[in-house]
Amino acid sequence: MFRIVQFFPFAVLFLTVAYATAWGTLALWYKLPGPNLVVGVAAVSFGIFGISTLIAFFTSLRWRWFWVFGVSLVALNVWWNTLVPPADGNWTPDVARQVTGTIDGDILTLHNVRAFNWRTVDDFDENWVTRTYDLSQTESADLFMSYWAGPEMAHFMVSFGFANGDYLTWSMEVRREVGSSFSPTADFFKAHTIAVIAAEERDIVGLRSNIKKERVQIFRGQHDPNDTRLIEAYVAAANEVAEKPRWFNSVFTNCSRSVIMLARHVGIKVPFDYRVIVNGYFPNFLYDHGKLNSDVSIEELYHLGDITERALANGLTDNFSTAIRKDVPMP
Repeated sequence: MFRIVQFFPFAVLFLTVAYATAWGTLALWYKLPGPNLVVGVAAVSFGIFGISTLIAFFTSLRWRWFWVFGVSLVALNVWWNTLVPPADGNWTPDVARQVTGTIDGDILTLHNVRAFNWRTVDDFDENWVTRTYDLSQTESADLFMSYWAGPEMAHFMVSFGFANGDYLTWSMEVRREVGSSFSPTADFFKAHTIAVIAAEERDIVGLRSNIKKERVQIFRGQHDPNDTRLIEAYVAAANEVAEKPRWFNSVFTNCSRSVIMLARHVGIKVPFDYRVIVNGYFPNFLYDHGKLNSDVSIEELYHLGDITERALANGLTDNFSTAIRKDVPMP
């Protein structure tokens, strides 16, 4: 037992150095400015230094190596925290503008609501509009899940329905520049900023179901018409990001984690659960907490909520929102 107690802090320190080595190497590779050769040499050098420190753990020089590595890691973190998210860039058209809004009584006014007409991923009509919504007329709050990497991971969107038939969908998106490629690893290392997008359903949902041909699910959630806290939190977050950009992070500030943080910020209780991280199973989390229709099984909700065939059959028309909700049970 005594040996185990002695070994534990040593093991923790060893694993910490191993993680710091991997993190520091990738951070330098993805964000250090300069020619590729210089960046590569710096990243590889830090990696070799970290590995040498790990080897030194098994020698009498372990503490000297550790303290030198620690000083280097502190310097690396100082540099890392000086990186500022860019406010301007050659953004791709779908995230070229950031929505902003004001709330006056019950009236929400949003500028730069996205209402694109999509024909293909590369062929579309750009359309950014100003819209007003009466928050006292909010009737529903639905969750869209667009699965792009198996059942475990999905893009997460929340859509609010109003008495006049309008739907307003909110999505936390990666704000990529033209020519930038998708990389969850790079997005963990301050490769891109986050954009808060408010859009029509036939744009932002239809892009995924009809154009990208992703499997898209809708889950109709419980909603208190008098509780507008989440909408207000989205508006506040959008205004804040417009004024002061934030880094997107594929783990900590992704589409689902951002919404959960917004909900908790305004006092909506969301208990910790692994399905908040592995967000493809987030509907199961909501079902277990009574936020979805409990008259049928969660498997049946997945079946009924698969909008893919209905969306393709209807097309990206003005009737899109009505068509995709056919036979989907309310709570």
